[in-house]
Amino acid sequence: MVDLQNVCKACEGTGMLADDEEWQYKCTVCGGSGHFFPGDSPEPSNLINVDENNRILD
Repeated sequence: MVDLQNVCKACEGTGMLADDEEWQYKCTVCGGSGHFFPGDSPEPSNLINVDENNRILD
């Protein structure tokens, strides 16, 4: 059963995000788990590696 109170609102619980060109990458808010609990930090734990077009490189 899904706990709707702790679903990541950025990725809606899927763990994946997509940019405007439909490139998919792991959610940077929940770290790809799809869950975001009270007290969790929305900031990534490490720097995000991007290319010259600011696409996330996973």
